[in-house]
Amino acid sequence: MNAEAEAASAAAAPTTAPAAALTTQPAAEVAADLPTALIEHPAGLLATLLVVLAGIFWLTQHPVFGRIFKVIPALVFCYFVPTTLTTFGVIPAESEFYRWVKAFVLPACLLLLILSLDVPAIIRLGPKAVIMLLAGTAGVVIGGPVSLLLCSQWLPDDIWQGMTALSGSWIGGGANFLALGEMAGTSSKMMALMVVPDVFIASVWMAVLLYLSGHQHRIDKWTGANASAIRDLERRMTDFQERVNRIPSVPDLFAILAFGFMGTWASYRIGVWLPDIGKTIDSGTWKYIIVTALGVSLSFTRVRNLEGAGASKIGTVMIYLLVACIGASADFASIIREYYLIPMCAIWMACHVIVLLGVGRLIRAPLLFVAVGSQANIGGAASAPVVAAAFHPSLAPVGALLAVAGYVLGTYAGWMCMIMLMRVAGASAAVPAG
Repeated sequence: MNAEAEAASAAAAPTTAPAAALTTQPAAEVAADLPTALIEHPAGLLATLLVVLAGIFWLTQHPVFGRIFKVIPALVFCYFVPTTLTTFGVIPAESEFYRWVKAFVLPACLLLLILSLDVPAIIRLGPKAVIMLLAGTAGVVIGGPVSLLLCSQWLPDDIWQGMTALSGSWIGGGANFLALGEMAGTSSKMMALMVVPDVFIASVWMAVLLYLSGHQHRIDKWTGANASAIRDLERRMTDFQERVNRIPSVPDLFAILAFGFMGTWASYRIGVWLPDIGKTIDSGTWKYIIVTALGVSLSFTRVRNLEGAGASKIGTVMIYLLVACIGASADFASIIREYYLIPMCAIWMACHVIVLLGVGRLIRAPLLFVAVGSQANIGGAASAPVVAAAFHPSLAPVGALLAVAGYVLGTYAGWMCMIMLMRVAGASAAVPAG
């Protein structure tokens, strides 16, 4: 286990209370060899990152500057603005605060995002929609080991850890990217390096899907797909959206936070009690498996109604804070040196597309299901509704529903991909606790 993984494990140890982690281990002690940053106190780091994120999302609504975000996703700025601050010595590259956020905020946001899962509604979407979602997941799980096998001669030995994190991003989204990275013991440097191929390759594929949406009727006619079920989806999803939305109350917001962090703590404690299984499932892995299962279980109860009060929105805020912490650990020079990750990820994406199109052609799925099934994996909740809305505005919730299902698949399917990546890489060390 490397020094960073040990520090991450220490941040999640039962004897280290969050308050102690934030007050008795300042960033200067964690990274004593690094130059002193202008802002190192955990409260200052939290304030700085929140100001950065607030500024970015304020600009997305600006009539002039907002045009930039139609070309470059806001997520890119959430990664690289903190990187810029680190480069110029405003904030440190290493801090106990970053590790605390990953250890405790990450599982909470994962639970809140899964909480809105509507299993019956997803089943009613029809088998073709679910099949395409699973086909997209299978393409990612298969494509990872294939691309590693083909490109291993020019990749570093620990690339399987970064690819494990990327598999989570390409199956569920940002929360799964971070969760799988923690499971695999991926270093902050490697996590930051995977951002460039993740955003670049995924953005190119999304642009292709948006282009194809303008030719959906012609393509569906060519493939012989029956799109009558989509019209029913439009009506049903509009009703669903109107039914769950409400103005959140103070009790709603407290309940959302309570379920998120109590679920995180319970999952951590249960994970500590459970035995390790082989070299891939330890207490850190158990934590994410349990919190995912807990979120799915709660989605069958009245707790799911908290989604109408903004449970997933709070989870999304947590994701962007996590993304900013990862970005703060990045190194621009290292990212430029690792340009070779782009071809590897392009091969990976090609495997996903081949499996997706092959299954779509076989079952004659409408292009909507192919496109949204892909983006529910590759883009997650941030882009799946956008792609669905490109086909018809009322279908945006379809993308959101399948993306939520992708969050659930992301943990388990990403874990399967991690095992396959480890075997291809010949990794024999136990996965560090997250």
